[in-house]
Amino acid sequence: MLNPYFQQGARSEQNLVQDLINEQLRMYGVEIYYLPRKYMTENTVIREVIQSKFDDAYPLEAYIDNYDGYAENPVLLSKFGIEAQNEITLVISRERWETYIQPLMENESNVKLTTRPKEGDIVYFPLGDRLFEIKYVEHEKPFYQLQKNYVYTLRCELYRYEDEVIDTGVAEIDDELVGDNLADGTSEDGISTILGSTQTLTMVGTALTATALTSLVSGAVRYITMSNRGGGYTSPPIVGFSSAPSGGVTAVGSAIMIGGISYCNLNINANQKSVQQVDLSNPGAGYTVAPAITFTSTSGAGAAATSTIGDAVVGVITVTSGGSGYVIAPTVTFTNEVFLSGVSTAGAAATSLMSTAGIVTAIQITNAGLGYSTAPTVTIAAPTTSSTGDFIFNELVTGGTSATTARVRSWDTATNILEVGAVSGSFTVGENITGGSSGAVHELRIIDTYPPDDGFSDNYNIETEADLILDFSEANPFGTP
Repeated sequence: MLNPYFQQGARSEQNLVQDLINEQLRMYGVEIYYLPRKYMTENTVIREVIQSKFDDAYPLEAYIDNYDGYAENPVLLSKFGIEAQNEITLVISRERWETYIQPLMENESNVKLTTRPKEGDIVYFPLGDRLFEIKYVEHEKPFYQLQKNYVYTLRCELYRYEDEVIDTGVAEIDDELVGDNLADGTSEDGISTILGSTQTLTMVGTALTATALTSLVSGAVRYITMSNRGGGYTSPPIVGFSSAPSGGVTAVGSAIMIGGISYCNLNINANQKSVQQVDLSNPGAGYTVAPAITFTSTSGAGAAATSTIGDAVVGVITVTSGGSGYVIAPTVTFTNEVFLSGVSTAGAAATSLMSTAGIVTAIQITNAGLGYSTAPTVTIAAPTTSSTGDFIFNELVTGGTSATTARVRSWDTATNILEVGAVSGSFTVGENITGGSSGAVHELRIIDTYPPDDGFSDNYNIETEADLILDFSEANPFGTP
């Protein structure tokens, strides 16, 4: 039987111990942020959390129980990237939790537990500028001094992002999604440090019409006539022209490929194509006879073509301004055409090439025309877009057609590339993407769901090597009998 003349666990003694602990935490601790996990969607069978978010951050003092750094777990370097296995142990006041954080969390929906810290919640550690996930909460250490517990011990490990929404409104916490990045989402060494899986969306920029000009040349290639398309080409063959006479300019052209056709059993799978036509980036000059054309390739064979030359034809077309905001390559027309009298004449035709950013990069000639007296005016169609504004970090963007939502990770105004995370569905090419906070609206041109190459992981190399063994992009990956 205990001594009845001594009070073990009197309320006054317990309060004294708690006050001393609270004071020590404020003196020797650090101010962390506690982020409760909110469960948005769960699997009803195995209670798996499908979607969760962190949109509240409560400042709280904590004592760092680690005296020798982030425990002993090392940083692992594997074929799939770098994995930091840092751990940290934090001690917080039980009274501070019950009187400060618990009342605030009780009014929040989708929070599973408010009476104590919960495994799965996150703490922001300002000294390392990192997020740590709580893996275990020890609530009985020290063990019932004066018949009561006074602290919670949080055993945490470095947070591994899994597409959760983090939008606390505290800049130093939210920017952990992109690490110590530059404006384009990369670090100073050019390596992306954005957390989690993302999608790269190439958007349409602000509309601006491209411009170009040309001049007239003689003894140049007017057009190319294909006499044999060939087949089996996995990449466009190199087009070669015989050299122009002394003082002339040798023509330059490129092969335009076509797929989905069977030619002499050469195109045995979907990756193999034939030559549809040859476009001219430079029709040359000074030819007295039509130059011979060769097709050089390490894959296919059989392509053959002949050239036709002429005088007073359109020469190299120079893009003076690439414009912006193009969704598809714009049409090219020739206006103010004036021809010589008494000779054969023909109008010129050309096509444009466009970058993924929606900018016209070059114009290739399909027919250089014939018999011009003055160089015609090159007219490039205007873009049909109403894209405007700049997206801002971590705002919610929505697809106008698909209603898909996502969070902005980075936005590059120069390349019109938007990188997003926490994607709720599937975006549709051609729909408008609207920023919920910025009001920016841009049309979606290209979707790339592959993660950026961080310079360390070998995922792409592994997949490439595997395709050499068994490539299911072929019609028959086991070969053609």
